Amino acid sequence: MVIEILLCRHCQSHNVIKHGRDKRAVQRFRCRACGRTFHKPEEDRSYTPAFRAQVLAAYQERASMRGVSRVFGISRITLADWLKKARTLPPLSRTLRPAAEGDVLELDELWSFVARRKDKRWVWLALCRRTRQIVAFAVGDRGETTCKRLWRRVPPAYRRLLCFTDFWDAYGKVIPEEQHRPGGKESGQTNHLERWNNTLRQRLLRQRLARFVRQTLSFSKSDRMHKVCLLLFVHDYNRSKWINDNT
Repeated sequence: MVIEILLCRHCQSHNVIKHGRDKRAVQRFRCRACGRTFHKPEEDRSYTPAFRAQVLAAYQERASMRGVSRVFGISRITLADWLKKARTLPPLSRTLRPAAEGDVLELDELWSFVARRKDKRWVWLALCRRTRQIVAFAVGDRGETTCKRLWRRVPPAYRRLLCFTDFWDAYGKVIPEEQHRPGGKESGQTNHLERWNNTLRQRLLRQRLARFVRQTLSFSKSDRMHKVCLLLFVHDYNRSKWINDNT
């Protein structure tokens, strides 16, 4: 008779007990020493990078976390971990095409909220008119501090360009006067960025992140997830502009 001795995969302790079954009816175990749960090595399920990319792409099409977990057979905790790892993405500047002579920037703010509508989070955006790529973004209030954070994140090559904004006071206090060109919506100087806001928020056809739709039951419960989901979306959007321009 062979007695199997199961060790904890994390701390190698022998103090291991059964801990129910997962959605695939596979036995789980819990280590009493470190408190972590695991499967047997031969029953563990690893996910390929291609599968992760597919799951994250589905999540960006305005599917809920519960819906994605049901369709792909993964837990919401796993999906949340993958979303949080988006913070390890390379800098946004690496997704940008080089700035060219004559380029201009369009800057605008996008309203959103976290947990409840009273907790407003303004998304400040800078878009290159020629490439249609998001050069930089910042999330915070609608004051001068967040505007400064956005301006610091604009790559140096783009920071010397002309900047078209609306008449919000914070822009005039942060952007150098010789580069700043304020104007109303009727001027059409920020039309491309206004259209990008619709891409993020649109509610028909190719639906995007539900947490940025004005009338929705989906919303971010934490600032961390709010920023992570936006970062992931912007990275994918900028890379898609690279591919489309090169084909």
